[in-house]
Amino acid sequence: MPIGITFDETMAGAFALGQSDPEQGAEAGDVNGITLTMNATVKIPDQDKFIAEPAHQGSLSGSIDFPPLGEGMKSKNGIFNLFSPSGEAKLRYMVYELAFMVDTKPHYLAGKKHVRVDFGFDLWSDTTTLFTTLHEGEDASGTVVGAGVLRLDMGDSLRLMSTIKVTGTKSKTAQAAAVAKFGSFFMGELWDIYGPEL
Repeated sequence: MPIGITFDETMAGAFALGQSDPEQGAEAGDVNGITLTMNATVKIPDQDKFIAEPAHQGSLSGSIDFPPLGEGMKSKNGIFNLFSPSGEAKLRYMVYELAFMVDTKPHYLAGKKHVRVDFGFDLWSDTTTLFTTLHEGEDASGTVVGAGVLRLDMGDSLRLMSTIKVTGTKSKTAQAAAVAKFGSFFMGELWDIYGPEL
C-alpha cells in the first residue's frame, strides 16, 4: 500500500453573489458583511506519485458555509493541486475546487493561490490567499454566480499542521519520514520560486 498524507485546511473571506472578479467580490462582501468559509480535507493517497507528477494533484472534500446559500453544504468531490505549473517559470498555482449541492442544484467552488515573485516579498500572502469563483453546474466551466477572496490566517495555519496524518503505514518511523519528505518537497518548491529573492 502506498504511503499518503492527509490534512485539514479552513479558509474564509468576504464573498458576494453577482460578482465574477474575486477582488471585487471581496470588496462587495466586506461592505455587506458576508463571508464564505471552506472547510476542506486534502487527501494525497500516494505521496511519491504526487511529488513525481508535475501537476501534484490530490483530492479535496469538505463543506461550504455561505449564509446566502446555506451552511454545512457538503462536498465529497474536489480537486487539489500543489504548485501546479502555470506556463510561467516563476508562477505556480495551488488549486482548491469543491463540487457541492445547493438544494438540488449543483454548484462548484473554484479557487487558486497565485504563488509567484512580484513586487516585494510576499510568500506568506501568496500561499494563504485563495482567489475564488462560484459556478453553477458541476465544474468550473459553468456560469460564474459569485466571487471573493478566502484566506488562511495564522491560527488556521497552525491548526493545519496539527491535522497532518500519514496513511498506508502504522510505522512511526515511516510516518515521520513521510511528513519530513512532504515538508522537504513543499520547501523545495518555495525555494525554486522565491530563492533568488531571499
